Amino acid sequence: MLETAAVLSPLHYLYLVGVLVILTVMVLRKDTPAVCIGFLFLLGILGMGSLIGGIQTVFNAMLYAAKEFMEVIATIALVTALSKCLSDLGSDYLLMRPMSRIMKTPSVTWWILGLTMLLFSLFLWPSPSVALVGAIMLPFAVRGGLKPLAAAMAMNLFGHGIALSYDVVIQGAPAISAAAAGITTSQVLVQGRPVFLVMGAATVIAAFFLNRKSLAAPQAETASSAGKPSEYDAPKSESDENPANASPAYSQSALILAIATPAAFLADIGAMLVFDLRGGDATSIVSGTAVLLMCLGAVLSSPSQSLEKITGYLTDGFLFAIKIFAPVIAIGAFFFLGGEGITAIMGDVPTNGIMNDWAVWLASHAPLNKYMIAAIQMIVGALTGLDGSGFSGLPLTGSLAQTLGTAVGASVPVLAALGQITAIFVGGGTIVPWGLIPVAAICNVSPLELARKNFLPVFIGFLCAFAAACFLL
Repeated sequence: MLETAAVLSPLHYLYLVGVLVILTVMVLRKDTPAVCIGFLFLLGILGMGSLIGGIQTVFNAMLYAAKEFMEVIATIALVTALSKCLSDLGSDYLLMRPMSRIMKTPSVTWWILGLTMLLFSLFLWPSPSVALVGAIMLPFAVRGGLKPLAAAMAMNLFGHGIALSYDVVIQGAPAISAAAAGITTSQVLVQGRPVFLVMGAATVIAAFFLNRKSLAAPQAETASSAGKPSEYDAPKSESDENPANASPAYSQSALILAIATPAAFLADIGAMLVFDLRGGDATSIVSGTAVLLMCLGAVLSSPSQSLEKITGYLTDGFLFAIKIFAPVIAIGAFFFLGGEGITAIMGDVPTNGIMNDWAVWLASHAPLNKYMIAAIQMIVGALTGLDGSGFSGLPLTGSLAQTLGTAVGASVPVLAALGQITAIFVGGGTIVPWGLIPVAAICNVSPLELARKNFLPVFIGFLCAFAAACFLL
């Protein structure tokens, strides 16, 4: 239940100014880490009351963000190390050949990649699914002519968007919303189903048609993307020296790793389903499998040099992951300060989360009718999602749905579903760049550019979901 209105302080106003400035800088396509660091310093001075406090806040916020991102950093590093090993042996080419028969055009590839990500994410959640789909299917998609940025959009919108917001199989998100709203999970899923379906369909259809003409990548880009060297087209073989030999001979090591990789990941999926492993537990299995396969590939390719190769692959993987995350840690540090992370960063501060306080204030000062409440739910969900954690805002949106929905006689499950959609689409990883890192890193694209590409389709989806909700209230 929403019990009291938030009391806003100068810290809240300064933080809101920071959010607006950072978003403006992003729209202008400029780098934002320096702006984030500046506002961290100012917020630290104001919140802790000293210059020393401001300096400590900058470091503590970055350290907190780095810890929060560490699981993703390690996953990306290990999957990248495996990808480099597969490429060196030529196993990725062998894996790609059967898929090339299905992924014949960039448009078809986009839908296959997205739907595959949706299916995996419904049962495994998006985090481990990104690693699985990225390791196995992404090279096929890119080599088939799909732009890495378009591939990232497909994986992101279907996985962190549709699958995570609806969450009809695992039911983690609707369970949180339902508990906060005082209703059952099935009510959120059943009565809110039209809103979920409209949101998902409108978003991916808009994304496809808005980018249909730019899905295909130039030849040079498909050859060099997703961690593949541009000169690599196929494993070198005797057929390269003898054009008359039409059937290239691949090394036994490449063939073994090409078979072992999908087999191992399929075994991971089976283990996740049998032992009911989700979230971090599932991600750890995928990451551990990736590093073991990488070690196997290094031993198969060159037993005498395997120790050095393993070190090189790990170094390349972590260098790539840190390079991607370095600016995002600074950005994430600022936005974690707006959520529950503020206590860990600044100590005992009189707030449950700056953006949560703003959301509660907005709800208590806006005029109340069914349509205004629906709009409030979307705005509150978006505000709470700015910290990059779509789930952190669900208790608030669920509570608002129960309190405000009951006050005006609107459908509480529909309002809870609407708040859940916006919180997760924004914070779960389709809009805020610091929530897009896993997909962006796996696809080797800029998270800022991916966020810009996602914005219009997701905004169109929000409008359609709002219209659908208004009919159901």
